[in-house]
Amino acid sequence: MGIEFEMSCEEDLLRVRAWGNDEDLEEVQRYGLAVIQACAEHQVNRLICDEHELEYELSVTDTYRLVEFLASQAPTVGKAALVCAPKHLPDAFFWETACINRGLYVRAFTSMEEAELWLDVDTQVHKG
Repeated sequence: MGIEFEMSCEEDLLRVRAWGNDEDLEEVQRYGLAVIQACAEHQVNRLICDEHELEYELSVTDTYRLVEFLASQAPTVGKAALVCAPKHLPDAFFWETACINRGLYVRAFTSMEEAELWLDVDTQVHKG
């Protein structure tokens, strides 16, 4: 089926909901680029991606390539939370580690509430 998604913007937060299958690296790159472009267009510095309904099918190698691509395109995204189904958490943790190693400020979760708290708490600390 491929990836389908919808986005909405709330102040400095972009919310993304994605569903389907991430079986093709090029398609996942297009999805990632669309999200990055939406962050830049709306001038947001926080992002939350609800991927509970997205089936992760990329290989480890393709996930690594995806991260390299995203890191080269994402200088304007400040902080991103990824929320996935519990069965995909090992894949999400690999993605998280690879992203952090490339300077992206991301974290993977299985709970939307925990992801929102992580986004908000750190933002409040930096506002001082």
